[in-house]
Formats: sequence, C-alpha cells, structure tokens
Amino acid sequence: MRQPRPTAEAGFAPFALFAPAKVNLALHVLGRRADGYHDLDSIVAFADVGDSLTFTPAESFTVTASGPFAATLPPAADNIIARAYTAVAEIAAKRGRVLPPVAVHLEKNLPVASGIGGGSANAAAALKGFLSLAGLAEIDAEVMAAGLRIGADVPVCLTGKPCRMQGVGERITPVAGFTPRSAILVNPLVEVSTPAVFGRLGLEKGQTYRSAIADAADPYAWRNDLAAPAIALAPVIGEVLDRLASTPGVSLAFMSGSGATCAALCGPETPVPDLNPSWWVVKTVLGAGSQ
Repeated sequence: MRQPRPTAEAGFAPFALFAPAKVNLALHVLGRRADGYHDLDSIVAFADVGDSLTFTPAESFTVTASGPFAATLPPAADNIIARAYTAVAEIAAKRGRVLPPVAVHLEKNLPVASGIGGGSANAAAALKGFLSLAGLAEIDAEVMAAGLRIGADVPVCLTGKPCRMQGVGERITPVAGFTPRSAILVNPLVEVSTPAVFGRLGLEKGQTYRSAIADAADPYAWRNDLAAPAIALAPVIGEVLDRLASTPGVSLAFMSGSGATCAALCGPETPVPDLNPSWWVVKTVLGAGSQ
C-alpha cells in the first residue's frame, strides 16, 4: 500500500489525512484464548464519515484537537497519535531515517469509545502520515505489528478496505467484490467499556464460545456476539436497534464493535429517521471506494 508523497526532512508542506469510521458488519466471538485475549471473526467496512488529521511542520511534536468530540479525548501525552509517533520514530531510526517534529491537529468528528474504531482509525492515519514524513513509503509487516501493539483494530484500519479480520486483529483478508452499502449510523452518546462488554461473556481462558462466519458474502448470516452484553450494560442500545429495525427502507440493523454505535443497512434514498435529538446520527456509505 502506497503512502502519501515522501517529504524532505528539512521541511514539508502541510497535508491532511482522512480517518474513516470502521464498522463491524459481523463480530463473531469464537472463544477466549489461553493468553486471555478473545478470538474473533469479523467483517469490517469503512464509512465515508470520520475524523481528519492535519500535519504541519513544527519545532517539536504536538497534538491538538477540535471538533464536536474533542473534549472527550485523553490528554495529549496519552493520546494514541503520540504512541504512533513514537512507534514510527523507532522504526525510522532502525532504518537510518529521521522522523521530523510535527504538529498534528485532529478534527474529532466521531464519538469516542463508540465501537466504530475512531481511535484506531486516528492511529492508522497518524502512522501513515509519520511514515511519509520519515520517507518510508510502504506499510510492511513491521509497521502492521507496531499498529497491532497500539490497538487490535489498527492493522485493519491501515488497510482502509473491506476485510475479514480474524484472531485478535492480526489476520486480515480483503473481501473481494464488496458492494458499497448505504447505511445509517446512530450512537446514543453513551460510552461502553470494551473490557466490560467482553467481561460479561464470562469466558474462561481456553473456553470456546460460538461459531465462525460461515458465509463471508451473506450479511443475514452474520451476528455481533457483543450486542447482548453491551445492551445489558447500556439498555439504550437495544432501543436504538429497535428504532432502526422498524424504520421503512432498513433491511438490517446491528451493533458495531462493542457499542454503542448501531448501524442500519438501507437504500440510497432511505431518509434518516426522526430519532432522539440528543443522539449522534449520520447517513453514510460503507465500503465507498472499495471497487
């Protein structure tokens, strides 16, 4: 995968990268591994809505943020973008390259901790931008491994294409012939803890759970095994799903990731339903640009 145009270490023109929302159309939990992580089988597509990162020359590395959800971000020192900067600086040093200082500004349009990979998409865009600045044009195995250490969803966000994601996120296979789909995304603006959702499954180490995806081309055969525990923690998610499922023109409603964002597949002409005005609601296309 090619990165943005490599730039000279002495300076570069400011540039921006898009960090699209990641939607899990399927999320099957196969069991819990001996190391404590859960073994997953997921179908992922990316929306045409998301965050944006702007990279500008600076005397030192900084991260700033604005946008409707900027106030809920962690401190800059703990930000996932800072972790991406450290990872690329280490890779660059090993390859005789230098990652120059840069000011990164994040336009945070996606809800935080919402099951649509906002943080992971930001990390992936940051990795791509930093690689470009270090003159490293390829996403190779070392970069993917660094992404996985930052977060389980970062490697698939580095691909930016519809994929089947297995294991803990390290086994990624492109989904051939994915047809872009119109969808409505809704988040009731409640944060759901991913560890808490997995914890409600109550799986012991080494315990198997449910079946893998049988047909990677049939959305009606897919499920999200985290929906029930997420609804138990935040019942409003069930309300969102019920409202979406009863909307004319919606063919399928489901939760993404560990919640609380829900998605509804629909026709291009399907209007956005009249929902709770305090909820985050957006019409989008999943898999845009995948063909």
